[in-house]
Amino acid sequence: MNPIDTDPPPPTACFTYGSLMCEDIMAAVCGAHAAYRPATLQGHRRHAVVGVAYPGMVPNADHRVQGVLYLELPDSAWPRLDAFEGEEYERRIVTVETDGGAHAQAWTYVFRPRFAHRLAPADWDFDHFLRVGKARFMADYVGFDTLQPR
Repeated sequence: MNPIDTDPPPPTACFTYGSLMCEDIMAAVCGAHAAYRPATLQGHRRHAVVGVAYPGMVPNADHRVQGVLYLELPDSAWPRLDAFEGEEYERRIVTVETDGGAHAQAWTYVFRPRFAHRLAPADWDFDHFLRVGKARFMADYVGFDTLQPR
């Protein structure tokens, strides 16, 4: 096979920017643990979603989003992540920059435009989520580790 005629394999990494930045939540959703590191996605903005503890991210050239890059997720993680994220999010390939300055391809979940009315004007605050929202999130989403793929 000629390497020029083949497409690169899809990424096995996932850039997370909300509740899944918490390793315990990510492992429960994915059904597996993965190595991770801090990363940044340019050209996007993270907003609070009205009435819930999690954020939505949308393209925005003037902003960047700090998050976590999980490396080498197993194939079995992707259907579980898709089910967890639901219809409000679309999985897309993006290029992120790690804390060491390297660039990596990763999947991420972007909030779909048809649900934009649910986004608050304010940015989502991860530290506030850890202090106040995580316990509520965990209570609201108990059982997400048993999600069936969609």
